[in-house]
Amino acid sequence: MNVNPKVTQRIAFSVLLVATLLVMVPVGTVVVIIVNKGIGAISWEFLSQMPRSGMRAGGIFPAIVGTFCLVSGAVCFALPLGVLAAIYLSEYSKDTFLSRVVRLAIINLAGVPSVVFGLFGLALFVNFFGFGASILSGSLTLGIMILPVIITSSREAIDSVPQSFREVSLSLGATKLQTIRHAVLPHALPGILTGTILGVGRAAGETAPILFTVAAFYLPRLPGSVFDQVMALPYHLYVLSTQVPNVDPKIRYGTALVLLTIVLLMNAIAVAIRAYFRSKKKW
Repeated sequence: MNVNPKVTQRIAFSVLLVATLLVMVPVGTVVVIIVNKGIGAISWEFLSQMPRSGMRAGGIFPAIVGTFCLVSGAVCFALPLGVLAAIYLSEYSKDTFLSRVVRLAIINLAGVPSVVFGLFGLALFVNFFGFGASILSGSLTLGIMILPVIITSSREAIDSVPQSFREVSLSLGATKLQTIRHAVLPHALPGILTGTILGVGRAAGETAPILFTVAAFYLPRLPGSVFDQVMALPYHLYVLSTQVPNVDPKIRYGTALVLLTIVLLMNAIAVAIRAYFRSKKKW
């Protein structure tokens, strides 16, 4: 029986639309609930003051600063290392059994539970290297956690650059390194930023890795060095929800709203940068 192609196309579009709505509706519902219950807690005092009365009053400023410190440190560690690893895997390594094993291991690492990375950071950075529970230990742990995502997305972005770009650059007398620097990386930058966006979102929202390596239960002051502990929004939210009795629910939802806003703001900035570089593409 012949089926009208237009009917098949409409059915396919309808199925895809339903699938999209099934994803968007739960996410939208969560966002609406958090905004509705948390907007009442948002004020300048809540965002800029130290916590008081056992975190039942005051603000969450130390947790906000701590989150930015940890995410910034993780990205500063993981982004250069991830891009360099992606360049080597895409441009220099040969297709051998060892290189295939390394690629497979990187992909598998992206699916490792965050609590495993937390235990790894505790054993390596906190205990073995002696950094203690500190911003440095937490940032390095988060950096290792997001490293597989950045490597994978960066390698795919580099591989997507047409081979003709490399051939033209080499034919004009450029070295391999100059070709990568001027003919490959600028065009792969949007894809690299995509991986960074995913990594930032995961690093900002994780609780288990910082629980073992840096997070403080109650620390109403700002850090003075990379060897200090800090409060962080994900762990602070966990503490308010499970460890501190008689907390106003709007404080919990307000903290969740601030964390959600920070993640969305970071993503929006990265998306804007990615869109800018994509607009510069000539292909």
